[in-house]
Amino acid sequence: MPVTRPSQLLTLQSFGDISRFLREGVADEDSRQLRDSLGALSTQIDEAVRVRRTSTDTAAIARQVTSLSHIAREHQLLLTGLGSAWHALYELGAYQRALRDLRKAIADWQQMLEQRSPRESASFDHFELLAWRTLGEALLLIDMYEHQSEPQSELPGPGARAKGSVLQRIRAWLGGRRR
Repeated sequence: MPVTRPSQLLTLQSFGDISRFLREGVADEDSRQLRDSLGALSTQIDEAVRVRRTSTDTAAIARQVTSLSHIAREHQLLLTGLGSAWHALYELGAYQRALRDLRKAIADWQQMLEQRSPRESASFDHFELLAWRTLGEALLLIDMYEHQSEPQSELPGPGARAKGSVLQRIRAWLGGRRR
């Protein structure tokens, strides 16, 4: 079933916005499970960031980070159980690498909190940067999968696509030579 893209996709400015977006428009069961898991991960990231920014209670922050670590691990396990159509996508590998990097950043942040290290702030900043990157990779993965899942009748034929792209490249090349 084709999925329409809401205009909200272009205005995702918080982890909560991503979580809300993920609850919309689901193509199939695998997509629904991934969206639900990713929504839980995004919500937990949002909560950990909120607590870190509004609280000085290191124990409360550490509890959020521990919960985040568990959800990230569960999410990574879900990825391994996705169907072969997901595993055929290049974007899944890129997303898995980003998720591993995020999990490492979470572990580093957790360690800095436990040690009450002055480098905790830098560790948090690194985690937040990787969280945005990881969720961006996830959204790209979902988008690529759902576009791949659209019925063939809605996609141009292989000859039309190839001719159009070759023709466009030739025109661009010729246009560049005239200058």
